[in-house]
Formats: sequence, C-alpha cells, structure tokens
Amino acid sequence: MKRAFDIKRFTFYLWVGMGYFILGVLTTLGGYPGRFFPVVINNAWGCVYLIPLNFILFEYTIPFILRKRKSIINNIFPGILLLWIYMMLYSYGSYLWRMLGIQLHVYTALKAFPSLGHLLQNQMGYSVGSVVFFGIIRHIYNYIKLKQAQQQLRIEKQAAELNYLRSQTNPHFLFNTLNNIYSLTRDKSDLAPESILRLSKILRFMLYETGGEYISIEQELKVIDDYIALEKLRYDDSLRVNFKNDIEDIRQAVPPLLLIPLVENAFKHGVSETRGNPFVDIHLSVNKRQLVFVVKNSSEASEENVKENIGLTNLRRQLELLFTKYDLSVKQDGAVFTAILKINLASHV
Repeated sequence: MKRAFDIKRFTFYLWVGMGYFILGVLTTLGGYPGRFFPVVINNAWGCVYLIPLNFILFEYTIPFILRKRKSIINNIFPGILLLWIYMMLYSYGSYLWRMLGIQLHVYTALKAFPSLGHLLQNQMGYSVGSVVFFGIIRHIYNYIKLKQAQQQLRIEKQAAELNYLRSQTNPHFLFNTLNNIYSLTRDKSDLAPESILRLSKILRFMLYETGGEYISIEQELKVIDDYIALEKLRYDDSLRVNFKNDIEDIRQAVPPLLLIPLVENAFKHGVSETRGNPFVDIHLSVNKRQLVFVVKNSSEASEENVKENIGLTNLRRQLELLFTKYDLSVKQDGAVFTAILKINLASHV
C-alpha cells in the first residue's frame, strides 16, 4: 500500500534541515572565519539536496524495508540493494550536486582536495552526519508525539469512563426518587403533587446544569436541599435532618453531583431501614480549597456487615478519575453510619 505524501511531516524535515544548516554553518566557519557568505550559501545548497533525500529515506525507504513479508530473505535483499543505492546518493550524488552548484556559480569551492577519493570522503561525511542528525531528531520527535498521543488517549478514556459513571449515577438516583414518589401516590398522599414538583426541579438541574465539567457549590447545595425536602415528604415528624455548611465562597467550582451519592445513601440504606428515631446529620465545609463532607445517619446494620453499594463504589471511581488528593471513608459505629469525604479541590486532574 502506497504511503501518501504528508505535507506536515515534510515541513518537520524542513525545520530539522534548518537546524542542520545552522550547525553546518557554525562548524564550517571555524575553518573559514573570513568566508561567511560562501559558507552560508554552500551549506544551504547542501541542505536543499539532503532534506528531501533524508525525508524519502526515513519516511518511505526504511518503512518499506521493515515491512512484514513472508520470508526474512525478502527483507534482506531489498535492504542491501537500497543501502547500496543510498551510499551512492550520499557520496557520488552529493558530489554531483556540489559540481552542479559550482557550474551554476552557486557553490564556492573553499578547499582543494588532493584526489576525488578525498572529496567523496568529505561529501560522504557531511551527508552521513545529516542522516545521524535527522535520525536523532526524528526519534525524539516521534517519542514526544507518541507520549502526547498516549496521554490524549488516556484523557479521552478517562473522560469516557467518567461520563459512563455519571450516566449510571443519574438513573440510579432518579429510580430511587421515583420509587419514593410511587409510594406516596400509592397511598394517595396529598404530598404527591409537591414531590413531583420537586422531582421536576431536580430533573431540570440534571438535564441542563450537569453537562459541563463543573458547577458551583451553591448549585450543588441547592440540589441537595431539594433532594432532602423530597425525601422528608415520605416520613413523619420522627425524622430529624440537620444540614449545615461552612463555605468561604459558594461560587467555588466542583464536579456536578459529586456529593449527592452520600446523601442518597444515608436515606436509602440508612433512614429507610431504621425502625426508630431516624436521623441524618450532614455537614459540608470548604475552606482554602479543602472540602470536607460528613454524612451521619441512623442505621440498623451491624459493624461486620458494612458493604458498599453501587453508589459508593461509583463515587470512589469518580474521585479516582477526578482528583489526586482525596479520601473517602465509611464506618459503622453502633447504630450510626458515618461517611467522610475529604477532597483537595486544587488537585483536580
């Protein structure tokens, strides 16, 4: 399969050729300090020949030799033949290019060589030096591009996984909320219309506010308030909910719906399973980019049976993708379940 000409790739070789031209000028001027313009023109003339030659060598010839074939012999013979051809091009070809420059009064012979062999050896040394120079720069360039591609692929993969996790969180959250409303409508509660209204506000938030990478802490607090109010409709006055915050700037940015899984967990797996004196205590503090979110709730579970549900597992993975400095711990202490989330918001990746 033929390889298409890549103008961007050739432009890269032009820049590398410019570097080799400057190196050649600086090196040659050491031997001919009073011949600046002839030295500059001679090196420019040489680079005009060597740039396309090295481009063809590295971008077409070497890949052709290294192409997988049925037998390694089919690689060796073309390789030997092409190696000989390039030796001729870098020696006799370079010599003929030099002679053409002299005939066109472009190239200036700065030194007389005792024989053709010495001249060819000089031309060969200059040409092979360009191969080494182009090869090293090309290798470094390809290595950097590969690392950048791998980094971009990693970022895209993490973004896709994060979107997938969020797509899991939203339906999980909504299904639980719909179940709550269903229980109200089944009992023909007068609170059902209000619950539907609050759910519509949460849905509107999810549809229009959570598509970006960040939202303000103020928005996150609002959706938590709406969710708590929606949950409280299911319970009588025996449920005690305490939600406090200490935030130095409510406009600070956080990833959307990052805190709601812990609140949801407190109601779904704590309060709903508590037979007497249910409660939820929530405290959020954000100071100097340090977020601390503590959620305590009543629970009937035993200390030996603390299991993380899909919401907490999902949250841990989101934290892993979003931040480098965070800690999420959960514990059961008697009839109280506590979840503590600590995040250095400045460590967002």
